Amino acid sequence: MAEEEKKMEEEAKTSAEENTEKEKETDDAADTVAEADVLRAKVKELEDVVADLRDKALREAAEMENYKKRLRTEKENAVKYANEALIRDLLDPLDNFSRAIEAAEKSQDFETMRQGVVMVEDQLHSILAKNWGLEAYSPDGEDFNPSDMEACMMQEQEGIDKEKVIQVFMKGYKLHGKVIRPAKVVVGKPKSN
Repeated sequence: MAEEEKKMEEEAKTSAEENTEKEKETDDAADTVAEADVLRAKVKELEDVVADLRDKALREAAEMENYKKRLRTEKENAVKYANEALIRDLLDPLDNFSRAIEAAEKSQDFETMRQGVVMVEDQLHSILAKNWGLEAYSPDGEDFNPSDMEACMMQEQEGIDKEKVIQVFMKGYKLHGKVIRPAKVVVGKPKSN
């Protein structure tokens, strides 16, 4: 009987160990399922964050593209209409030239025609100087300065000690102080012995 009791005890012990192992496996399986659920939830959350970021990136890229298109259009318009104010300022003198031509066709009075053209020229110079910073210069009698004058001819002259402008072929023009067309001049130079 002692052997049978030992056998039964061993079977009971083995059975208890098996039950403990099964309970551990069940607990492990439950833990694994719980961990899997937590991981699925985390993956879903991260997928939502990625989708959100992707959507924001696409919207920002679209906004940037629209901004670039808007800048390009504004730049094209700025270039296209850059001289609009200048042209608007020149419309009155153009109209006055037309009136002068009509008056010349109706009348043979040369002096009136000349006065009209002089008035239009004065109006043009005034508009360009006041509104646009254009300055005409005629350096007759001044020392020759190659930075704002272009010598078309040179002539030897008595009684001068350095190169001087003796005749102006074309006036020069400066825009806000910068030479945009040098004066074309005849330069007198001292006679060489």
